[in-house]
Amino acid sequence: MSKFIHPITWEAAKEVASNLRPEDHREVEEGHGHDPIVHIPSGALIGDSVYFTVPDGRLAGIAGVHSNGQIWMLCTPAIHKYPITFAREAKRFIESRKEELLWNIVDERNAVHLKLLRFLGFKFLRRFKHGPNNLSFIEFARVRSSSSSISRLGSSPKRNASASRK
Repeated sequence: MSKFIHPITWEAAKEVASNLRPEDHREVEEGHGHDPIVHIPSGALIGDSVYFTVPDGRLAGIAGVHSNGQIWMLCTPAIHKYPITFAREAKRFIESRKEELLWNIVDERNAVHLKLLRFLGFKFLRRFKHGPNNLSFIEFARVRSSSSSISRLGSSPKRNASASRK
């Protein structure tokens, strides 16, 4: 896939869990009521998960998709040293997915993840209270675009739209 995206290992998941960005740690602990050190390594082994590195070799985060399209990502402070590289690799991971719908929820306080989700093409659907502390979370989703398959056929969506009106 990429020299910065790797199949998940228990060791990588444990290292990321031990070195989360403070906002990510807060989301897992306060928002979901989980101990990151316990929950992340075991949870990362469920579904299709990967870990990310950055050019200096440090672990930048882990991400995965469950069979129902539920996507998740947690990051370390390493993403701040290489934000463009990390964002491009995250986009590469998202673009490689075959699911029609990717979705989850995000802690409204996690500004970096909100910005990344926008960059990755996710739409924010609704705000609601969640978790043991009744915090504000935002539901997000991304529906796989059919326009990419139209483009591959040599037709633009505009041309198809005008042709269908005739």
